[in-house]
Amino acid sequence: MILRAGQFEFVFPRPMLVMGVVNVTPDSFSDGGLFLEPEAAVDHALHLIEEGANIIDVGGESTRPNAIPVGESEELKRVIPVVEQLSARVKVPISMDTRKPAVARAALAAGASLINDIEANRDDPEMWQVVAEAGAGYVALHMQGTPQTMQNHPAYSNVVDDVDAFFADRLARFAAAGVGPEQVILDVGIGFGKTLEHNLELLAGLNRFTRFERPLLLGVSRKSFIGKLLGVDVGARLPASLACACWAAEAGVQIIRTHDVRPTLQAVRMIESILNHRS
Repeated sequence: MILRAGQFEFVFPRPMLVMGVVNVTPDSFSDGGLFLEPEAAVDHALHLIEEGANIIDVGGESTRPNAIPVGESEELKRVIPVVEQLSARVKVPISMDTRKPAVARAALAAGASLINDIEANRDDPEMWQVVAEAGAGYVALHMQGTPQTMQNHPAYSNVVDDVDAFFADRLARFAAAGVGPEQVILDVGIGFGKTLEHNLELLAGLNRFTRFERPLLLGVSRKSFIGKLLGVDVGARLPASLACACWAAEAGVQIIRTHDVRPTLQAVRMIESILNHRS
């Protein structure tokens, strides 16, 4: 299995890729306001790469439940200076976490090679056309609704079946828009229009989605479902996040998105070593 994202190519099977999160926002649930200035965001990205991040995911708009939408011009102002500076200094793929085609286009022109799109449930193909024209990688995340509505009574007949059907439908739509399967990464969207029970069912069923023969990305780092399940606040959710990362490695996930690169890398390399010795 091959993943192509701009000038980068990854061949699987290989050790799990770790995607480090850089939020250039004032209101992200975990680190909002810490890296709002471009210099702080770039320094943080460089630190995550030193810790072992294989990909840096830059975002300029919080997508937590009920987050206030950010205008296109403001998002561009936040993220493009960061992407420009990083692309000149690092040799790992830069991912742009955005749902706006214009921001995606500008970020790709500035040196990003991957688009992380929470609105893969869109009907308008413009985003996919931007990705196709640039030869970029594309993370297709499953979300029910929008960040403003997604936690308003999410419901599924069977969440694993429904996400599976979504991925099958999207892969056909991406191909029609010119995005090849080798460009696509699939993300079940933990916390995006799901209850605690839905999140746990998706985690339990992760290996179902390996049938698509596309890299799977999992983002569970510090998320609220951990707090709901275990009664811990954001700063105390690392152990549970690491447990999910190890479970993901065993289930066939190829990319883990995290705020905590060094401990996550250590945990997944340990579980991979054990799995490699399983008879």
